[in-house]
Order: sequence, then C-alpha cells, then structure tokens
Amino acid sequence: MAKEAKDKEFLEYIVKSLVDHPEDVKIERTVDEMGVLLTLKVNPEDMGQVIGRQGATVRAIRNLVRIVGLKSRARVNLKIAEPTGAAKSTQEKTEESKDADKGLEDLKL
Repeated sequence: MAKEAKDKEFLEYIVKSLVDHPEDVKIERTVDEMGVLLTLKVNPEDMGQVIGRQGATVRAIRNLVRIVGLKSRARVNLKIAEPTGAAKSTQEKTEESKDADKGLEDLKL
C-alpha cells in the first residue's frame, strides 16, 4: 500500500462502515499545490448518515482524515459530491412556487 493512498483507504473504510449501500461508495483522490482533495460520492439515501445531525459526523470524518494526512505531511481536504437530483436549485423552487400561486388564482377562492 502506497503511503499516499492511506488517506483514501482510511476514508473508504470509515464511510463503508457507516452507510447502508457500501457498494455505492466512490472516492476520487486528486493532488495539487493546495494539497490532497478527496471527493466522496455515496448513494443519495446514505447522505444523511454521512453528514450526520447538524454535520457532526462529516466534521468528525474530516478531522480524522486530516490527522491521517498529517502523518504523511499532506494537507487533506474532504469534499462530498452532491448526488444528482438531490436538491432542487433556487430557480426551480421559485418556478414551482409561481406555478402553485397561479393554480390558486385559477381556483378564485
């Protein structure tokens, strides 16, 4: 096992232990001048388990991954990729509310 990949394997072990769909856990590791970026993708149903109540779980995971990175003298950051279709954009929400208001006007209550 390469020293550089310890952070990725550690993150994978932690996240797969938490989620209901461990087969859907994907981690991308990129290195640049800012350090190491680990991008985590999980099943949309598992997002709540990874983030935790008020973000406590993901905050703890980020701290642990940073500590593992310190051992190899690397700055490690964790990014959670938002699953497609997980949240509607502000524009989509605004358009839906306009449609709902128009529907109420049509009822003429």
